[in-house]
Amino acid sequence: MNTNSKPRNGGGRTKGELLLEMRDICIDGFSDDQWHEIVKGVDVTLHRGEILGVIGESGAGKSTLGLAAMGFAKPGCRISSGTVVFDGMDLMAASEAERRKLRGSRIAYVAQSAAASFNPAHQLINQVTEATVRHGIRPREDAEQDAKELFAALQLPDPENIGYRFPHQVSGGQLQRAMTAMAMSSRPDLIIFDEPTTALDVTTQVEVLAAMRDIVDQFHTAAIYITHDLAVVAQMADKIKVLRYGNTVEEADTRVMLKEPKETYTKTLWAVRSLYKEEDSSEDIILRVHDVDASYGGVVKVLENVTIQVPRGRTVAVVGESGSGKSTTARVITGLLPPMKGEVYFNGEPLPKALKDRSKTQLQKIQMIYQMADTAMNPRHTVRDIIGRPLEFYLGLSGAARDRKVVELLDMIELTEEFIDRLPNELSGGQKQRICIARALAAEPEFIICDEVTSALDQIVQEGILKLLLRLQKELNLTYLFITHDIATVEAISDEIVVMFQGGVIEQGMKSDILHPPFEPYTNLLLSSVPQMDPDWLDNLLDKREKEGGMTSSGN
Repeated sequence: MNTNSKPRNGGGRTKGELLLEMRDICIDGFSDDQWHEIVKGVDVTLHRGEILGVIGESGAGKSTLGLAAMGFAKPGCRISSGTVVFDGMDLMAASEAERRKLRGSRIAYVAQSAAASFNPAHQLINQVTEATVRHGIRPREDAEQDAKELFAALQLPDPENIGYRFPHQVSGGQLQRAMTAMAMSSRPDLIIFDEPTTALDVTTQVEVLAAMRDIVDQFHTAAIYITHDLAVVAQMADKIKVLRYGNTVEEADTRVMLKEPKETYTKTLWAVRSLYKEEDSSEDIILRVHDVDASYGGVVKVLENVTIQVPRGRTVAVVGESGSGKSTTARVITGLLPPMKGEVYFNGEPLPKALKDRSKTQLQKIQMIYQMADTAMNPRHTVRDIIGRPLEFYLGLSGAARDRKVVELLDMIELTEEFIDRLPNELSGGQKQRICIARALAAEPEFIICDEVTSALDQIVQEGILKLLLRLQKELNLTYLFITHDIATVEAISDEIVVMFQGGVIEQGMKSDILHPPFEPYTNLLLSSVPQMDPDWLDNLLDKREKEGGMTSSGN
């Protein structure tokens, strides 16, 4: 499959007949014992071979609208009015059995969180081919062979065999590409891409975007591409729809929208992420990873000779593509993965290698905030319980004293007391991540590992979270190890940068040194893979790399 085809955004791709028409769609969500309108009379028109980009901040109704294109409302929601006509079929008038027959065959969905979407007990290839086989599109043997070809097109390593792994045996980026293969396997007429590259590093994202765009062009598939990344939507979409609070703000061809957005709100989206932290150095090292090797199961070495220094009160960003060892390094630091060789020193003292051997004080001083707030919190626990548990465990607080401290922490993360009895499903994405930050702060740590904590958030919410983290760092003298694949986030928050590749450290230095030439070759690859607000950026990059001998990637 050729991932270097040239569909052109903003009107260049050949469009076919009308495939999807949504008119005056209103969708309600249930909370506080009543229904509230969350999508308010939105229209969508989509032709075969066309990609519609849907953007907007958290809570705009993007994902809810995308699911409605399948005639589906997630639990706690209902499509209260409007029509959804797919290839002549009125989905709102169709039976549930008729709608289910379409899903997974003619309409496919690629979710944001592959980790939460795959069954951990089944091999990837069985899950990728399940819908295709069940709908009778291909016999199992043909479906499996086609899946392997899709794995190759999506740049997955060892495409003949990777499908026989279980979800926990591949990286997050690999799992997201496997989910894309799952959606593509039936060659659907319509694909709903819901933030499909959010969890991917920039080099992997380039490959996946090219493959996604190629499959749409090659098979004349229509797509709705939901994202908060404006540079990504610029590469993918023929036209862009901007949503806010469930309303359409404006819609136009991609090139027109990028050049001359009409509405003030759209212009503010274009202007976000101007945050830049002036770097600051320090000789006081709070944490040092020294010459660490690590493996999973003692079989495949995933870290080799890793040495990292983190100055007190500063932020060290760790960047690198999926599978480079970023999160594995975090697991070694926290004691979740004892190293085969090397030491981790905290405040000058070696830490016990295994979590179970560390003292309560050692556990308290190093906390972690995870990428997916959805899976990091117990859905049955209220905010009071989520933040209160570390207060009880580390500080011995209970009852009214615990509750007062929870309210104090809520104020610290810029949320009010009214959130204390809410469940995670009653919070927006940004609010969930703030609660996870408060939970980490409840232990009164000195060192916090932030593992892709803004990657699942829209750019406006990201900026708010980054400003919050910077304020907390200054007020509490916190030290951050910030794992990310987003170079804009690195510029916004870091003092120093560590670049990792295939389990090793390529370089560590001050931000100004790492982000300015001359670059190490791999660092240059990372920086050149950051999408730009130019509809021709991806095509130009692919052209350049083809002339230079193809894309460079670790295959992770």
